[in-house]
Amino acid sequence: MPLLILVAVWLAGRAAVTLSAVIGWLPAAIVDVTFLALVVAATTREIVAGRNWRNLRVVGLVTLLLAGNVAFHLEAHINGGAEYGVRIGIAATVLLIVVIGGRIIPSFTRNWLARENPGRLPAPFARFDVAVIGFTAATLALWIAQPSARATGAALGIAGVLHIVRLARWAGERTFRDRLVLILHVGYAFVPFGFLLAGAAVFGIGFESAGIHAWMVGAAGVMTLAVMTRASLGHTGKALVSSAATQAIYAAVVIAALARICASLQPDWSEPLLQISVLGWVIAYFGFAAVYGPLLVRAKR
Repeated sequence: MPLLILVAVWLAGRAAVTLSAVIGWLPAAIVDVTFLALVVAATTREIVAGRNWRNLRVVGLVTLLLAGNVAFHLEAHINGGAEYGVRIGIAATVLLIVVIGGRIIPSFTRNWLARENPGRLPAPFARFDVAVIGFTAATLALWIAQPSARATGAALGIAGVLHIVRLARWAGERTFRDRLVLILHVGYAFVPFGFLLAGAAVFGIGFESAGIHAWMVGAAGVMTLAVMTRASLGHTGKALVSSAATQAIYAAVVIAALARICASLQPDWSEPLLQISVLGWVIAYFGFAAVYGPLLVRAKR
């Protein structure tokens, strides 16, 4: 029931924003913001009940996402735009991927390599990771406040390089035989790609939108599917093996991300590239619904 309530509130928020011209901006904002407020409350309750205090950082990031949502509605009402709110939301999403991805990717990789491909294992979480996360948070805060400043561009570039090094420490190149693990590394790779593209744009190379799409369509889109597919198999008692259909879903979402980034970098080719991106996105997420939907709604035996 709690999960059903969250889903219902999320759907209500979508309807309220769509009908905001009819019901007014404030009621629409209240309904929309309620979802993330409930997520923060539910997550905090679970952490307190389990005394898993280290996960409070995740609550902090979801609270930041909530703040971005509130800022979005206030900005849109007062200024007719929502640049700060949007950047706060993007930054919170990237940080969630950096923090949670940094926990699950090396863990799942280590488990598979230890069992299937002995040799070099992912480096354990260390001070380097703490430093990268801290620098990333500071860089994104700078990007929210001054996205066009040269200091911001330099920081974005450095952050991109740091995340490339961090990703390389996780031995992803040794996981090609397990697509369920490999796709996690591919999804995370869009994080440094986004930082480098956003940093380059500050210095007049390319466009900032390319970096944003690398983060949101690439990192968020790919990582979401990667985690959903793995969790769906695990929680339904199925073997953690990627079927041909699952691999096709992965390929479609990666193509969608790359096409969307290229559409920003090559305006002359934007129309066909956008169509490819849309098609890939639809295939990936409707494909997930078609392949995993029956598995998730089937009664447990």
